[in-house]
Amino acid sequence: MSAVPDETPTVADFARTFRRIQGEIHKLIVGHEQAVEELLIALFAGGHVLIEGVPGTGKTMLVKALGQALNLSFSRIQFTVDLMPADITGTRVIVSGEDGRREFRFTPGPVFCHILLADEINRATPKTQSALLEAMAELQVTVSGTTYPLQPPFFVMATLNPIEMEGTYPLPEAQLDRFFFKVRLNYPEESELVKIISSTTGPELHRIEPVFEAADAAARIEALKHLVREVIVAPEIEQYAARLTRATVPEKSKFILNKEGLARDEAVNRYVSFGSSPRGGQALMLGAKVCALLDGRANASYEDIERVAYPALGHRLTLNYAAEADGIDPAHLIQKVLKSAREMRGH
Repeated sequence: MSAVPDETPTVADFARTFRRIQGEIHKLIVGHEQAVEELLIALFAGGHVLIEGVPGTGKTMLVKALGQALNLSFSRIQFTVDLMPADITGTRVIVSGEDGRREFRFTPGPVFCHILLADEINRATPKTQSALLEAMAELQVTVSGTTYPLQPPFFVMATLNPIEMEGTYPLPEAQLDRFFFKVRLNYPEESELVKIISSTTGPELHRIEPVFEAADAAARIEALKHLVREVIVAPEIEQYAARLTRATVPEKSKFILNKEGLARDEAVNRYVSFGSSPRGGQALMLGAKVCALLDGRANASYEDIERVAYPALGHRLTLNYAAEADGIDPAHLIQKVLKSAREMRGH
């Protein structure tokens, strides 16, 4: 692994680098400005991203564009129903040495890279989906009792087809919770569609220029991630992130105010089976720190927390049948929670 650069990046360096990466990605990706920004926020916060959208909306191209801009090693796994865990992590094979003796040797799988594209992850069985859990959470892979470390930065971007589509398996809650953000790619507007058709059917295709040199790309990204951790957070901001996370958890009682004094909308009790885990609060805080740096500040604010609430908490809410019957989605509930929280703050 490359050594850490001698010069520590500043707040201005972070914002400049972030926007440059963003600009390179948009050479290939038309529209999806919010999705690209959320993807990069998760990268520098040290998390993984789940990207949902129907086929053809640019999910795979977005991930490839990011890999080219960062100039890091990149692997792609096409998840199918017959994919096995060893196809992801690697396996031990029998090889013959020069002396003719045979021995087991580990052959690394595609997970040994910096950026991993898990394409259409919900087309594989739960057993295969779970093969990524250890790598995502602990930056290591265990095969036949031996643990093999992964080199940072390690960033998983999994594309997800809507569950209503044929041949998909719902991701278990434990797997969903491992993803820092869930990002949605919507159908392009007509004006965006015109640009897509024009740019992809002409004689010349746009090329992405790497933002980092290959030799020190990993070290520079790790330095920027370390800067995120140094952003100052006031105690009341930390408490606000905790309260928002706790407000997504349904209470057995029907009181509007919970014990922390946060107004809880009755919709949470009515439509939510399970709320966000503590990982949701961690995603709120780290995402807010990145947003603060993007605005040129070294301290996080209430607005930074609210800015990342939807991608950080939405996929961590398990809704019940009543929500489905009434057409309620996680974004609707998070909006209500944020409204109640702002009222408690006097905004």
